[in-house]
Amino acid sequence: MGYRVVVAGATGNVGREMLNILAEREFPIDEIAVLASSRSTGDEIEFGDTGKKLRVQNIEHFDWAGWDIALFAIGSEATKKYAPISAAAGCVVIDNSSLYRMDPDVPLIVPEVNPDAIDGYKARNIIANPNCSTAQMVVALKPLHDEAKITRVVVATYQSVSGAGKEGMDELFEQSRNIFVGDPAEPKKFTKQIAFNVIPHIDSFLDDGFTKEEWKMVVETKKILDPKIKVVATCVRVPVFVGHSEALHVEFENEISAKKAQSILREAPGVMLVDKRENGGYVTPVECVGDYATFVSRVREDPTVENGLALWCVSDNLRKGAALNAVQIAELLGRRHLKKG
Repeated sequence: MGYRVVVAGATGNVGREMLNILAEREFPIDEIAVLASSRSTGDEIEFGDTGKKLRVQNIEHFDWAGWDIALFAIGSEATKKYAPISAAAGCVVIDNSSLYRMDPDVPLIVPEVNPDAIDGYKARNIIANPNCSTAQMVVALKPLHDEAKITRVVVATYQSVSGAGKEGMDELFEQSRNIFVGDPAEPKKFTKQIAFNVIPHIDSFLDDGFTKEEWKMVVETKKILDPKIKVVATCVRVPVFVGHSEALHVEFENEISAKKAQSILREAPGVMLVDKRENGGYVTPVECVGDYATFVSRVREDPTVENGLALWCVSDNLRKGAALNAVQIAELLGRRHLKKG
């Protein structure tokens, strides 16, 4: 027996990727419904490579009763309206927005890192998916934390435009084309030109000078991994279509060598170590697209601090940073709480 599954926001980048991954991983589904706003009602979208086409339903009129799991990729405002309705009807919400991440009654889950926390979902019938940049970072950090206890993380991110949705991807494409033919490259989605440029600004600015994206990485890492870890982040948008990269500088309570860290990461769930210390012996965003793994390269000891490591981390932000993690949460929920048959 399978589950009755809803994908809300199925016409967006993350929603489509959720459908692809549900199909790829052969998630046990008896029935699936795809929802979007009224402007997409009646459209047909493909269910991965299954050959099956799904007709989009209007989320405003959807009856949530009798459905088991809903994967939400509709943004915070719409989630605020529809998640409580779904949850009250008995359909467990796995939400990709930032709305519930720091709610103490809502577990924030990365299955490779804190699977036991999912047991708290019954308080609200809602489970939160972390920020894309946080998700890949904690997957890489968890096995190292278990070994030597992380005390501080300094991270600089290099985040692709797909993190800003289809509008971000379209803007990079259009600006790049315009520059080549000599036309203006005026910013619309981003605050400055993104083509052939980098922008040290993601999400809104806070009073302390950090951005909300940087704040998310701090508080979400503490909730998922360990509240005692100190984190400081600088989040940067780069002219890459898909795939987030991170330069991590990590300090530990206990001694850990680069060689030991490589050995640990080589066996860690969700991690793929590619660290050959030669030309091309590392992973870049282009190579991670479409893959499930969080790739780690350039592992080395930091000579400027005691018990420090530096490493490079890359992952497909539409997958591990969003859709894949949501499906993995659904799989974990099924194994632990919603067993069928």
